[in-house]
Amino acid sequence: MEYLKEVLTRRNLKTAYKQVVKNKGSAGVDRLKVTDLQQFLKENWSKLNTKLENGDYQPKPILGIEIPKKSGGERLLGVPTVFDRMIQQAVSQVLSPIFEPEFSNFSYGFRPKRNAGQAILQAQEFINSGHNQIVDIDLRSFFDLVNHDFMMTLIHRKVKDPKLLKLILKFLRAPIEISGKLHKRRAGVPQGSPLSPLLSNIILNELDKELENRGLHFVRYADDFSIFLKTGKSAETQKRNITKFIEERLHLEVNENKSSIVKPHKYKYLGYGFVPTYKRGDKGQYQLIATKESIAELKSKIKQITRKTTPASFDERILRLNRLMYGWLNYFRQSNIYLKLRDIDGWIRNRLRYCIWHDWKKPNKKMSSFIRLGVNKSMAYAWSRTRMGGWAVAQSPMMLTTITIARLKQRGYKSFLEYYHTICC
Repeated sequence: MEYLKEVLTRRNLKTAYKQVVKNKGSAGVDRLKVTDLQQFLKENWSKLNTKLENGDYQPKPILGIEIPKKSGGERLLGVPTVFDRMIQQAVSQVLSPIFEPEFSNFSYGFRPKRNAGQAILQAQEFINSGHNQIVDIDLRSFFDLVNHDFMMTLIHRKVKDPKLLKLILKFLRAPIEISGKLHKRRAGVPQGSPLSPLLSNIILNELDKELENRGLHFVRYADDFSIFLKTGKSAETQKRNITKFIEERLHLEVNENKSSIVKPHKYKYLGYGFVPTYKRGDKGQYQLIATKESIAELKSKIKQITRKTTPASFDERILRLNRLMYGWLNYFRQSNIYLKLRDIDGWIRNRLRYCIWHDWKKPNKKMSSFIRLGVNKSMAYAWSRTRMGGWAVAQSPMMLTTITIARLKQRGYKSFLEYYHTICC
């Protein structure tokens, strides 16, 4: 079948265009923005389409952007040009229905109607069924080390169209521009390209099949995977055997320093932790929590939004806080974090009060603001001239009784705890 023709159909390209525009994203090496794509296509599509059909199209280099990793160091993201993203998206839309049916039920990353929450619940189910020896394997720089020849062999099993295979290989081999210098690429799939999720699932599906053939319980989300066993001896054996399979058959590397066998209370997966429940009759059962690292990351983002020196109006701060809250809590809605959220809410309100105090600036403004909030003139004068530090004032009875929760809510403030109850209960 000539799959490239299907890729280049008007209907498929229109869907790809809409998806790229929806995803937004940065400009590539040609500095063309998503908003410029429509005009670019009007002016250049005929010529580019001919090149694509003839197998002569050469993708532009990828723009390399280094971003800090949570665990330290930096991760290299590859940003294709907007046009190349559209073509890659069009290719992915054609290939996904071909490969999707053979993917494992225990693979949850970047697949239709599957998500990280399902992977976490599946891990919890395995643990609570007594599989509490967990082989947690870390793949070293997975997206940088994918073997192109091996990848193309896997794709060729189902896709026999030479022109499409040639185009995919060109996308894989496109050089990457880092700090103005071009670097050749002979391995890896760039994080940031629309094809990368599908290609990573195609190669790691070989791992899934091996695990299933061995009758093992496992969960995989992209390159994050764990195996669940009942005994320490079997865990040691499978860790050794699967590591050998990954390195010899998949041509990838296992990071031994970050790979281990752990019990549930030390196991962390996709930002979640697992702690024993203490209800009577629940022996050996574990509930979900957000890890300390996840909470710390949330608080760091809240600090950035509510830092008094961050140039933003009060309404802008509230808008950004609410967006952060919706995204974070919808992800961690499965966790037991009631007490954490109660403390975070109180801390956020005090930080907002501190911002308000800082925005009042001059003593006369502070005094007039207190009076407007119902404080008598002498008390307002005394507090407007206080020598207390701003953070101490924010937590004082004066601010708590004037900048009340009700008044904050009138300005759009929403409680993490209240929203958590809304989506969880």
